[in-house]
Amino acid sequence: MTHYSNSSGQPIGAPQPDWQARSFPEPRVLQGRYCRLEPFNSERHGHDLAAAYLSAPDGSDWTYMFSGPFANEQAYLGYARQLEASRDPQHYAVIDLTTLKAVGTLALMRIVPEHGVMEVGHVAFSPLMKRSRLSTEAHFLLMAFAFDELGYRRYEWKCDSLNAPSGRAALRLGFTFEGTFRQAIVYKGRSRDTQWYSIIDGEWPQVKQGFTRWLAEENFSPEGQQHSALEVLRAG
Repeated sequence: MTHYSNSSGQPIGAPQPDWQARSFPEPRVLQGRYCRLEPFNSERHGHDLAAAYLSAPDGSDWTYMFSGPFANEQAYLGYARQLEASRDPQHYAVIDLTTLKAVGTLALMRIVPEHGVMEVGHVAFSPLMKRSRLSTEAHFLLMAFAFDELGYRRYEWKCDSLNAPSGRAALRLGFTFEGTFRQAIVYKGRSRDTQWYSIIDGEWPQVKQGFTRWLAEENFSPEGQQHSALEVLRAG
């Protein structure tokens, strides 16, 4: 690691003489091979999503979310209208290109253009897309938007420290664990310690290479089984 110091001999961060604030993301369609991300629209996406979420056997997918679970379609559609009205978080619907139906959502949030930092959150993937190429590609499309198109420096993931599947997903996708903020949040009547993860711009080329290799058609059998894991392809 290169060390820098000021005229007083104090250690300081790496110089960024050409840094300029980045643009606030303007919602737009992000096209992939297996899915498409569309700016969330309650009328266009709400009914598909309500059906997808209500297909789950119970409400456990919403345990670590700030919202949900939803008892019926009307309850979800009321929530969907709130998503559509939000600028930050900026919500996207995940469209399955096989069925052309919305099957999940995720969002850019805590967007700070002056520092080039944003977070992915409100990840609500229905049973129709879990553990699928769609779920991985949806994250890849949003990351590529942040780093390649908007030029952001840091992309964050945060979750309840007790949500082990979310932590494993972050590591699989290429995030680095940074630490735990104790008693950071109160939600749903309980305390939450929050785990922080990030990808920074210097890591993005290798992370992107892993995604590109994993999502390639030749990485899957005709039955849809992966030949090589994402972590292996990223390390390679």
